[in-house]
Amino acid sequence: MARYFVNSFIVVACAVFLLLLLGSMAGFALSQLRFRGSLVIFLGCLAGLFIPFQVIMVPLTRVMADSGLVDTYPGLILAYVAQFLPFTVFLMTSHYRTIPAEIVDAARIDGNTVYGVYRRIMLPLGVPALLSVGILDALFCWNDVLISLLMMPSPEHRTLMIGVNALRGQYSDDIPTFASGVLIAAIPLLMVYLFLQRQIADGVTAGSTKG
Repeated sequence: MARYFVNSFIVVACAVFLLLLLGSMAGFALSQLRFRGSLVIFLGCLAGLFIPFQVIMVPLTRVMADSGLVDTYPGLILAYVAQFLPFTVFLMTSHYRTIPAEIVDAARIDGNTVYGVYRRIMLPLGVPALLSVGILDALFCWNDVLISLLMMPSPEHRTLMIGVNALRGQYSDDIPTFASGVLIAAIPLLMVYLFLQRQIADGVTAGSTKG
């Protein structure tokens, strides 16, 4: 279980970092920058929210296998990023749209590049939304079973949720052992819910109101 816990922590930490980095950049670009095709890209990300993973899991697994990424940390991390990036982009775009465009225009007049505006202005203003989205993405990745089961077939690379499910026998269950595994898997989530309830609620409603 200790090995499974470490596997989950590595994968979730890397996946959430990439999701927040790419999601915040894309959200800033789609909400504040004016370029042709921005609406189409945003609608494409929005459409990704309505595609169940079961629809794409077979082609995704074949692509990962052909690329040599099955049963590797990078493969599972990229699978998580691909699955949850549309959700992250949608929420970050909704949040950045509540920020007046005059702030960006003023920063550009002061001599900031697009990267400078993102790093000095938009990234600090987006910290509350980034915290909320990061918590939600971490919960999604931590609780996942199907993607991890496909990407990590070997026992030494299993994540915690797969390891807990593996404690159940085929014909009988060792209830005390299984209950102990479930408790270990639930402790991090309980800590997150206890200490970050407000941020989770804000993340669910991010972008639903203006001002």
